[in-house]
Amino acid sequence: MRLLLVVAVALVDTDGRVLVSERPPGKQLAGLWEFPGGKVEPGERPEETLIRELHEELGIAVEEPCLAPLTFASHAYPEFHLLMPLYVCRRWTGTPRPMEGQALKWVRPKSLRDIPMPPADEPLIPYLIDLLG
Repeated sequence: MRLLLVVAVALVDTDGRVLVSERPPGKQLAGLWEFPGGKVEPGERPEETLIRELHEELGIAVEEPCLAPLTFASHAYPEFHLLMPLYVCRRWTGTPRPMEGQALKWVRPKSLRDIPMPPADEPLIPYLIDLLG
């Protein structure tokens, strides 16, 4: 089974809320809410991927020292096995906006359980609740 390395980030605002984005129609798992991030390209480090993806998806600039690793998810989908490190970021430049037409919303960590998320994202929620309350 193919291993897919995807990196994600919990952007945390000054209110302690986390940003999630809705997967657009036509993509796998469309309509589910996920943490921003993306696939790690060959030769790229996970932190570089997040800096690139956050700029492309949300129009924000993130410095590598502001990305703190928190935990990871390991999930077997039918077509591949996903390995997904989750980082936390509290500092960035710019205002997150939907650069790719996706819906965005800020959610309290405990409320993440109330929105539909991909199976690989769900195990990350308790770590965010422990960290942020």
